[in-house]
Amino acid sequence: MSQTIVPTISSGTAGPLGVLHLPRLWQKASLAAAGKLHADYPGCGMGYDQMVLDGLGIDRDAFLSFIATKPTYVQTENWIKANASKLNAESVATLNAAITGYIHTDDTRASILSAVGRANDGTILDAINLNNLDDWNSFHSQELA
Repeated sequence: MSQTIVPTISSGTAGPLGVLHLPRLWQKASLAAAGKLHADYPGCGMGYDQMVLDGLGIDRDAFLSFIATKPTYVQTENWIKANASKLNAESVATLNAAITGYIHTDDTRASILSAVGRANDGTILDAINLNNLDDWNSFHSQELA
């Protein structure tokens, strides 16, 4: 098995707070802080990761400093509750809708589907499922090679 890890928690997964992608952000940022995240993945990127931080009103640097302390997921949710300026039912619903409604470009979709060996037949359009397929393919290529 390799020295680095491909994250496989889906952006469509929420923890007890109900925030989609937060478990994945925690996993990726935690792996990056430990030097264990696969090089193809950002520990805290500008896509869904930043959407979550912005949607909850969390300072990026403060979040990454907290993650560097190696918190559990439950500790991370507790930190979010104490530090988010926009943690309420409306902001979470808005954020989750933005995450589930995000659609990759046609080129990105075609590239992912080609890489995983699936027809680009219009049945998978959402970024969550495309990213899942991409992650699972990367995991299989790296971890099971």
